[in-house]
Amino acid sequence: MAGNYHNWFIRSRLKTRQLLLLVALDEERNIHRTAEALLMTQPAVSKLLKELEDMLEVPLFERLPRGMRPTWYGEIMIRHARKVLSSLNQAHEEIHALKAGQMGQVRIGAITDPGTQLVPQAIARIKQQYPLLDISVTIDTSDMLLPRLMAGKLDIMIGRILQQQDKSSLVYEAIAEEPISIVCRPGHPLLNVAGLGLRDVFSAGWVLTPAGSVLRHRIDMGFRQQNIDPPSNVVETVSQLVTTTLLESTDMLSAIATRVAEHYSRYGMLRVLPINFPCKMDEFGFITLRDQQLSPGAVLMMRTLREVANELYGSSFTV
Repeated sequence: MAGNYHNWFIRSRLKTRQLLLLVALDEERNIHRTAEALLMTQPAVSKLLKELEDMLEVPLFERLPRGMRPTWYGEIMIRHARKVLSSLNQAHEEIHALKAGQMGQVRIGAITDPGTQLVPQAIARIKQQYPLLDISVTIDTSDMLLPRLMAGKLDIMIGRILQQQDKSSLVYEAIAEEPISIVCRPGHPLLNVAGLGLRDVFSAGWVLTPAGSVLRHRIDMGFRQQNIDPPSNVVETVSQLVTTTLLESTDMLSAIATRVAEHYSRYGMLRVLPINFPCKMDEFGFITLRDQQLSPGAVLMMRTLREVANELYGSSFTV
């Protein structure tokens, strides 16, 4: 890339202001409001947009009686403009952090299982050596985290790549599979039932992820594989806090990642029911963007995450 003066970006002299214009037009869908947002005059906004469309030789926005909307060409440019601006903003924050004597920043997104043990342990370990490293963590489902990674809002994701998603722009490193356990509150009557099976629990009240989610599908299939109807008395939520609070205060049950269940069990919050539940989630792993170089802080964080993953899951990452 370095020294490649035939690169289109360099030859076109694309301006940062034009990237800002694309994003603002997409958000406002109106020349007048866009001009106000960018502190520019309307003629200046129109001129800047025309220069960009002339440069690309395609229309980027369709002019409508009451505003404007992006064309397919515009959608492509807007998506990449957001990524470029996000990268530039991150570069500014890293430079500011280095000037302040810090190590920069790293943004992690994780599903619940690694978010409960792997990520906190890695953060605790790296903070001992680099206390000023700025770390942010988002816990969510894979389908919510991946768009954030693709948009440059996360440096490292720990989760799954779903079947329908394009994998060509991603680097995936497998960590471990995710077994599922059925949990309840301490003192639950079912804990005293000998030879407990799925037929003893399907009619109970449950707190589960919403219908249509991957986990819910696997849970339902676990029951059906034993010719048992899936639970029908269900409260649906993706919130771990709502789930644990309901379980602590009622006789409801839930099915969660075994390592998360064991974490709550160690602190006396939940108990794992002794049921052989034929349900597990596919493996999860580290996911990064193929064409995005990690910042120094993110490189350090990834090294520590791999180290802790080796200890927790018996992975074989080189650190």
